[in-house]
Amino acid sequence: MTDPQAKTLEKSSVQPLLDELREEALCHRFEVAPNPCVGAAILAGGRVIGRGYHEFWGGPHAEVNAIEAARASGVKESEWELLVVTLEPCSSEGKTPPCVEAVLALGIKQVVIGCLDPDPRHRGAAIKLLEDAGVEVLHIDESAKFEEDNDAFCAWMSPTRERSPRPWVIAKWAQTRTGQLTPPEDVGEGRWISAENSQLEVQILRGRVDVIVTGAGTVKADDPRLTLRGASLGAAPKRVVLDSYLRTSPSARLLQEVEDGEVGGEVIIFTLAGADGARWRALVDAGAKVVGFHGDESGRVSLPDAYQWLWEEGVRRVLLEGGPELLSSHLEKALVDQLRVYTGDVFGGRGVSLGQSLAGLEFTARLDRECAPDSVLEAFLLEEE
Repeated sequence: MTDPQAKTLEKSSVQPLLDELREEALCHRFEVAPNPCVGAAILAGGRVIGRGYHEFWGGPHAEVNAIEAARASGVKESEWELLVVTLEPCSSEGKTPPCVEAVLALGIKQVVIGCLDPDPRHRGAAIKLLEDAGVEVLHIDESAKFEEDNDAFCAWMSPTRERSPRPWVIAKWAQTRTGQLTPPEDVGEGRWISAENSQLEVQILRGRVDVIVTGAGTVKADDPRLTLRGASLGAAPKRVVLDSYLRTSPSARLLQEVEDGEVGGEVIIFTLAGADGARWRALVDAGAKVVGFHGDESGRVSLPDAYQWLWEEGVRRVLLEGGPELLSSHLEKALVDQLRVYTGDVFGGRGVSLGQSLAGLEFTARLDRECAPDSVLEAFLLEEE
């Protein structure tokens, strides 16, 4: 049993490092959501030889990245003394293996943890596994700081969300300075608002979601592919079209064979149950999966039902790419959790402006940045009770 006074001294010595890791991990909050921000460091000889952070959703966790950084330092693993991590290592299989297994494999004898796993199903499980293996574990209760830094994750884990589970939805759009989503006809071939660098960012974002959701109006107007291209190639997300009346053409580009240099996920069309049988069969013959839903009060596919279906299919992170009508309906029904809005250096435009809708939203966290020459807003929306 370790002397309590010794643990107090140990806490004092690692607190500044914990604070640094928490602050640095926040840089990735919009990339990892709905997962929490986590930082980790490995020490040898009293100095940090490797830091790591959970940098993007579905990617390696902080502990794994810290281990890789420590290995790159050249210090032998037998000399590694201490792991400091802002959140209890995960003890269950998710998109990555349990981090506690990677920590145990190192043979490190001391671990400092800033906060217990908020999930009651796993809280304290990693600590028990570590202590059973003879590792000295110091838990520094920073739950209040964790909740402050990770309000999006806490909303994701809230009882309200647990009662009505649905995927995390990121609404992305590009707009002109006056809020239109379609530029003037003489700009960007009448289609493109954002610059090439912003378009590359969107490709990367597409590769980090389970599903891309769009509307039949966008498919008809823009005929998008919704594929991953170039450097962002990876596991392609499924492509879902909200099409209550089966307006999607069987010859739409997203139903065509993928080309060299791109990957495309399964195409699923959400429509009203009992929709036109001939159109339904034609879309299935073209390679789509068609799913029927009950209608809502407006006679269209019920969005809550659609997202519940996606949840039950294992979908956890969704990218919403649509026009003003589809985006507005999601915002009105509080089905959007996160925003990424690109504002191009373009004035005017065609169609409805989303400027007023955007101005009326409440954010729990916000980041304004540049992706030259575009301005980018990233934000978490306030969770409704």
